[in-house]
Amino acid sequence: MDVPLMKNMIKAGVHFGHQTRYWNPKMKPFIFGTKNKVHIINLEKTLPLLQSATLALQKIIQRNGKILFVGTKRSASAAIKLIALSCRQFYVNHRWLGGMLTNWKTVRQSINKLKDLEKQLIDGTFDKLTKKEVLLRKRSLVKLEKSLGGIKNMGGLPDAIFVIDTMHEHIAIQEANNLGIPVFAIVDTNSSPEGINYIIPGNDDASRAINLYLSILSSALSRFHKKKQESFFLKKRAQEL
Repeated sequence: MDVPLMKNMIKAGVHFGHQTRYWNPKMKPFIFGTKNKVHIINLEKTLPLLQSATLALQKIIQRNGKILFVGTKRSASAAIKLIALSCRQFYVNHRWLGGMLTNWKTVRQSINKLKDLEKQLIDGTFDKLTKKEVLLRKRSLVKLEKSLGGIKNMGGLPDAIFVIDTMHEHIAIQEANNLGIPVFAIVDTNSSPEGINYIIPGNDDASRAINLYLSILSSALSRFHKKKQESFFLKKRAQEL
């Protein structure tokens, strides 16, 4: 067992669940006990499950798959964007729009509109418009970027989604389940583990805990992505010689 990592998890408060009165009985296998009417999560269960999830995500990247990181609440928003960018993946960190996965055709149309507005901003189209029209288009651009900026280059449905707070992101999980897309998630004691392919029991509210999960994943996935790139360039160079 990785003792230093376990200590970091304790420092970050990963083991603190919710008040016992809010618990979901389906999380019982992952609960160590109770302290001051708060459930304590068994980190001896969390650690191997986190490591298993990390390996599975690395395999997705290895086969050039796409991972969509989802965390729209305030404590997760900034960190979700950072991890996605660090390992060249995708994210939704503002608001999940219903149908983002199940109605991809419509979402793609909105993405095309976003890209068109970005092009207009660069190619001088805005300079030929009235001030009012420029203002309207810029507002539309900002709104679309906020909602779809993290997936505008995804090019299709993801091969997996990683979620912080399954209750908050239940629509995203439901859509992924409907499409057979694997779900990786941090699951707190007040949430249901149903519909989650890779359960990581842990505190899904504290910023320190969320930052720790994502820093662990970011380190493992970005390092793996770098090795994959180096291997590709070495093979390419060998073929050229």
